[in-house]
Amino acid sequence: MAASTGAADAAAASHSTAPASSVPSMGSPAIQYSMVLEHLVGEKRPIKDLSPGVMGGLPVPPKSDEQKMIERGMESCAFKSVLACVGGFVLGGAFGVFTAGIDTNVGFDPKDPLRTPTAREVLKDMGQRGMSYAKNFAIVGAMFSCTECIIESVSDIISCFVR
Repeated sequence: MAASTGAADAAAASHSTAPASSVPSMGSPAIQYSMVLEHLVGEKRPIKDLSPGVMGGLPVPPKSDEQKMIERGMESCAFKSVLACVGGFVLGGAFGVFTAGIDTNVGFDPKDPLRTPTAREVLKDMGQRGMSYAKNFAIVGAMFSCTECIIESVSDIISCFVR
C-alpha cells in the first residue's frame, strides 16, 4: 500500500514541477527569433545618443581663437611632413651610427689588411654613415607623411561631394 501511494506522489510532483514557459499558452503569441533580432540589430533598434554629456564626460571649455589656429597648424600637411622629416633624420642618424659601430669593415684598408683603424677613422666613418642614413630616412619620412596627408585630404574632399 505504501508503494502505491509513493508512486502516486511522484506522478503528482512531476506534473506540478513542469516549467510553465515551455508550454505556450493560447493567449500569448510565441516570440520569434527574427523579431528579437530585428530589435537588437535591425531597423527597429533604438538609436542612442553618444554625446560626452550623456556618457558622464567632463565639460570642456570652448577653445580660444589662438588654440584653434595652433590646432589647424599642427594638423596641416606641411607641419606633419616637417615633423616626419626631422624625426626620420634623428632616427636615421642614430641607426647609421649604430650600424657603423658594429660593422667590422670600418676603416678597412685592402692594401694593408692587418692594420688597425684609428679612432679618428672609425669616428669619421660613423659620422659619414650616420649622416647618409639620416638624410635617407628624412627623405623617406617626409615623402610618406606628405603622401599620406594629401591622400587623406583628397579623400575628405571627395567624401564631402559624395554626401
